[in-house]
Amino acid sequence: MVTVMATPWKLMRVLCYSRATLSQRVPVRGIPSDLMHVWSRTIFSNFAANTPTSNTVELHGKVYPRDDYTNVTERILSKVGRNLHNQRHHPLWLIKERIKDHFYKQYLGRFGTPLFSVYDNFSPVVTVEQNFDSLLIPQNHPSRKKEDSYYLNCTHMLRAHTSAHQWDLMHSGLDAFLVVGDVYRRDTIDRSHYPIFHQMEAVQLFSSHELFRNIKDGESFQLFEEGHRTAHKQETHTMEAAKLVEFSLKQVLTKLINHLFGDGLEVRWVDCYFPFTHPSFEMEIKYQGEWIEILGCGVMEQQLVNSAGIQDKIGWAFGLGLERLAMILYDIPDIRLFWSEDDRFLKQFCIPHIDQNIKFQPLSKYPPLINDIAFWLPSEKYSENDFCELVRNIGGDLVEKVDLIDKFTHPKTKKVSHCYRITYRHFERTLSQEEVHNVHQAIQKSAVKELGVEGRF
Repeated sequence: MVTVMATPWKLMRVLCYSRATLSQRVPVRGIPSDLMHVWSRTIFSNFAANTPTSNTVELHGKVYPRDDYTNVTERILSKVGRNLHNQRHHPLWLIKERIKDHFYKQYLGRFGTPLFSVYDNFSPVVTVEQNFDSLLIPQNHPSRKKEDSYYLNCTHMLRAHTSAHQWDLMHSGLDAFLVVGDVYRRDTIDRSHYPIFHQMEAVQLFSSHELFRNIKDGESFQLFEEGHRTAHKQETHTMEAAKLVEFSLKQVLTKLINHLFGDGLEVRWVDCYFPFTHPSFEMEIKYQGEWIEILGCGVMEQQLVNSAGIQDKIGWAFGLGLERLAMILYDIPDIRLFWSEDDRFLKQFCIPHIDQNIKFQPLSKYPPLINDIAFWLPSEKYSENDFCELVRNIGGDLVEKVDLIDKFTHPKTKKVSHCYRITYRHFERTLSQEEVHNVHQAIQKSAVKELGVEGRF
């Protein structure tokens, strides 16, 4: 069974009582017992480092004043600038280069030069306007909440998608481009979700001549009309224009997927909703006998295009996750591996040609340690993403996944209890019960202090 994360655009669509028990004892090969007290102090020190010690956030040489919106942690900030997609022979770099190479060779301009320009080094710090307002994302959309995004302050944030650069690039006069970069979202913890992942965005705009030039009597067709919005088109688009842009989009994506996975792949398109496109689709492929969602796409909202100063063109856009494709193509089972600096992982992707077939050979699988944590929820607002963020801050990449395994409502007090199962596993060594116990205790104490829960430990 193939298990992979939801596509980046889908995440924008819907933003989306027991004592702790350890599994059987395993040999301690990690930290000697006489150094356990050092490890314990390190855990609490690391968490303390994630607690604001100044009234500003410094990133890339710029200083941002903290306010009530600030929720980005030092652990997340420490990942900014890693740019895994630009590290040669990293699996995310391989996927990026394969897609870029395909677009460079497949789509040429009038003078034989690549039609699409590529941008893969933009700063992940954007304004709230760039990330949301420019893309017509409503004020009450779930993705704007502090529980779902990382804010430096009320005006600046770590981009939640590479779409944040669409408006600026179109406004600069570009009409065909790819944007690649790291994006940041608060999310659940499991093998296919991580608060930082990498996305590729593509946009192509068409003038009336470009869209209709290969159509018989194309000069008689128009891009725009004053009509009505239907399931198949926007109110300002003619049906002919909308259908041709949709055809171009699906043809481009089908060629891309065939390039990555090989010819003969079964593809289907599922109607869906995104704030910045209409009509909108999710592309699914049949892979190893299962239908897997690959990416989100659609005809760009004309209001968005017009606002960038382009009133005479119509276009499409799509967004895909590089981790998602790499996990499928290379059989990478856990998203945390992309951040590994273990040569046993990285050397597997040092191949002479980017299109060479490769399947990840698993590292030695060390046994997991499992702890449960249960608590009564506070009477005020509680967010599961806040709890997951707290677990990430303290446990880091030792935490493989967090599952909500039980909900209980007290029949008299109506108080609600959650019980979570936290799975700890290290890629490079066996964890001891004692070090996991120390991490777990830090999570318990911090949940009470930071989230206002009442422990049932």
